[in-house]
Amino acid sequence: MADETYKGEFYCVKCKEKREAEGKVVTTENGRRMAKGVCPVCGTNLNRILAKA
Repeated sequence: MADETYKGEFYCVKCKEKREAEGKVVTTENGRRMAKGVCPVCGTNLNRILAKA
């Protein structure tokens, strides 16, 4: 699988706001697709579960 990226909104738990960020798409152990990025404001890891492909 090619390196896939996701650019869009993530919810930052630390800032308690939605943030625009870019993240790498990974597949979890149970087969779900998930985007992982970094908050541009506080630097916290961001996760977003994506729709099934």
